[in-house]
Amino acid sequence: MVTSLELEHLISKLIVSEASKDLIDHLENDVVIVGAGPSGLTAAKYLAEKGFKVVVLEKRLSYGGGIGGGGSLFHKVVVDERGLEILRDFRIRFNETNVEGYYVVDTAELMTRLAAGALDAGAKIIFGIEVEDLIIRENPWRVLGVVFLWSAIKIAGLHVDPLFMMSKATIDATGHDAALLNILASKNKDIGLVIKGERSGFAERSERDVVEYTGRVIPGLYVVGMAVAALHGLYRMGPIFTGMLLSGRKVAEIVSQDLRKS
Repeated sequence: MVTSLELEHLISKLIVSEASKDLIDHLENDVVIVGAGPSGLTAAKYLAEKGFKVVVLEKRLSYGGGIGGGGSLFHKVVVDERGLEILRDFRIRFNETNVEGYYVVDTAELMTRLAAGALDAGAKIIFGIEVEDLIIRENPWRVLGVVFLWSAIKIAGLHVDPLFMMSKATIDATGHDAALLNILASKNKDIGLVIKGERSGFAERSERDVVEYTGRVIPGLYVVGMAVAALHGLYRMGPIFTGMLLSGRKVAEIVSQDLRKS
């Protein structure tokens, strides 16, 4: 049994050593997903289940993205019948409504079980990391990973050099901000990438189009969820999450196919 004086040292040593092991292990990955929202977590589960080494980086200290607030702080979101298979894959309970084909899900359950599904499949989720740049090569243009800092460093406005994390595939799951796409477009103008910006609300169109346009941007970089809408100038859909789930599953399929070929 350690003494009270020794315990403080032991606690710090265990935390620093184990966290450092995680970071060192994930400096090289098959897939880096930036953003622990619904589409990112969905993609993480399906990719990890396929045997890929997956890490999800989230700048905040929690997961779920835009799920938690539900619809204007009402703690429910909507999923239609196209998303039921994914809900069942994650063991997420849902309630039937008096509108055929539409179901209601509790926000806390959706957030928690999406994260648990990704973790159970073998993905790693690390909080408090903000991606500030991409690792890029040209001729041909391709993304080889991300450049990151602890979020607290960014919040404090400190000038600190970042670190690098390599990946065979990087997925922008940062939602409305489309953070990685904006980095790519602003810092590498020769690529000619134009971020059109998200349009106003049109749920039916957005639910369809976000899934349709999910995919590869340039070799090594993929877009999923609401970042798809920002890239292609698509409508937004509000608190219905079928498109987010389907987009996450679709990008996992695309990335898997690309990595199997490489």
